[in-house]
Amino acid sequence: MRTLYLDCGMGAAGDMLSAALFELIEDREATLNELNAFGIPHVAYAAETVTKCGIRGTKMRVLIKGHEEGDHHHDHEHEHHHEHHHHEHSDMAGIAHIINAAKVNEAVKEKALAVYRLIAEAESEVHGTTVSEIHFHEVGTLDAIADILAFCYLFDKLNVTRAVASPVNVGKGTVKCAHGVLPVPAPATALLLRGIPIYSNEIESELCTPTGAALLKAFVDEFAALPEMTVDAIGYGMGAKDFARANCLRAMLGESEERAVEISFNVDDMTAEEIAFGMDEIRSSGVKDVFAAPAAMKKNRLGTLVTVLCAPEDKEKVLGLIFRHFSTIGVRETFCRRYTMRRSVREAETKFGTVRIKEAEGYGYRKSKVEYDDLARIAKETGHGIRDILKELESEGS
Repeated sequence: MRTLYLDCGMGAAGDMLSAALFELIEDREATLNELNAFGIPHVAYAAETVTKCGIRGTKMRVLIKGHEEGDHHHDHEHEHHHEHHHHEHSDMAGIAHIINAAKVNEAVKEKALAVYRLIAEAESEVHGTTVSEIHFHEVGTLDAIADILAFCYLFDKLNVTRAVASPVNVGKGTVKCAHGVLPVPAPATALLLRGIPIYSNEIESELCTPTGAALLKAFVDEFAALPEMTVDAIGYGMGAKDFARANCLRAMLGESEERAVEISFNVDDMTAEEIAFGMDEIRSSGVKDVFAAPAAMKKNRLGTLVTVLCAPEDKEKVLGLIFRHFSTIGVRETFCRRYTMRRSVREAETKFGTVRIKEAEGYGYRKSKVEYDDLARIAKETGHGIRDILKELESEGS
């Protein structure tokens, strides 16, 4: 399983997160060109190699009309867009317009908008207003939009299937903002970090910003120590400030075994339709698999064995669904390891139009398969059978 680990021992900021992921990519020059092809108005990305405490990494700079936001100020925090030197306020509609106009795929746009919705919800709770009425300050400026879009794009490009992060160092002290001087973590940041393990050490500075907190909340599956994994690449995203400790966020990318929980139970007093409905409800919750098989039970009564495979962190949610939709009053649990090939989806142009091809690679083997939904659509449009369409696609070399 393609696993990303984020070491947040010096907090998390949008520019540090995007820089750390940028360092994980082999062809950085081409990737920087891709970022600059987003078409965000007046914005250009620049990646600068810097060294802190003997560690070399990347400082991701966002230039607006050729200048970085903190260029003429000396009191900005290590995430430059957290200070309020641009006096432009943006609402959710304005931000959505900029993101939707960017030249990136829809999945990246949707994730970027989801990150902003998290920030909007936190800001609205702090200020006692609605999401639609919220006006963003530092996290509504162009450089913040650029940081978030860059992270979403790079995360997608790296084909990450599981993201794990360390507990987050939030720093301590106070921070200047549009509303005055606030405690660290700032109120919106604190709300975004609910449910996430955080701590503070001797460093008196804002180490985790609203943008950094929102990105972690949106992308990280688990907050824990470094999992057992085989590391392929390491990246360092550098902050602007200098401390006694290296001001960087470290990212590690590699392969790890997938942990799973297998939950099984028997039922003998439900109709096939009731069982099917319950399975559909569980399947739609995002579990890894759910299936049923006939079973001979007590006194040779015929029943059904239902098995669910889910991530450990989803177990409580799955148990709730089982007891809501099935008549069973007890289940069995088995912890297991799940071995999977790396999966990706590519698009191919064919005589039938664009089709998606699912590809899997690992353990010395590679497999590919045309997406069933695309085959079904073509079959309905042409009147041909699915097998005939597959043969034609194979003859094209798709």
